[in-house]
Amino acid sequence: MLEAKQLTKKYNDATALNAVSFKVNPGDIFCLLGANGAGKTTTINLFLNFVEPSSGHALIADKDVSRESLETKKLLTYIPENLTLYPNLDGLENLDYFTGLAGKKYGSEELHNFLTQAGLQTDAHTKRVSAYSKGMRQKVGIALALAKDARVLLLDEPTSGLDPKASNEFSELLIALSKKGVATLMATHDLFRAKETGTHLGIMKEGNLVEMLTTDQINHTDLEKLYLKHMN
Repeated sequence: MLEAKQLTKKYNDATALNAVSFKVNPGDIFCLLGANGAGKTTTINLFLNFVEPSSGHALIADKDVSRESLETKKLLTYIPENLTLYPNLDGLENLDYFTGLAGKKYGSEELHNFLTQAGLQTDAHTKRVSAYSKGMRQKVGIALALAKDARVLLLDEPTSGLDPKASNEFSELLIALSKKGVATLMATHDLFRAKETGTHLGIMKEGNLVEMLTTDQINHTDLEKLYLKHMN
């Protein structure tokens, strides 16, 4: 569903991403780990076509993102560290607006249902988003993925700043989506959450993908040791 083929991004003489290759199949949750500046966000941005690759290819459903940007965007939902919603609209109105931009049209009951599936409490559906916590805003993002019937989720530090309960709830939603065949690529600093939620892990350093493994290959302690080894 997602594939990086020798994906490279250079800014003048600086290499932000160096010939990175990996695949994310339907149902996989691939977690990219690494320090700030390791290349995680650059990788996400290349799949979003926010930036052009210097060489190599970012593919979604076998479509080259650079050549078929509009088609690939129809397949995905992007949830950044701080999801931008309209603060003067409520959750229901935001979901209605953004699904409309995606070419979808739902009635009020269907929109309520998507928000409920995403774990947003019913009494919050019609509250202004300006009163939402970060965790509540992220749930609107998940509701959008459900409403779009997204096949791909691109996540950039989505649990940063969430309390443990909200972070766990978000992870449970990702696992539920993976069971529906959604392919997820998530950049994160949270080793514990990556191990608990992910199916695959990639450790990045200075633009290089230095480790790739499945989460069932390693325990929490050894993952931390492996991560710290590459951070030195």
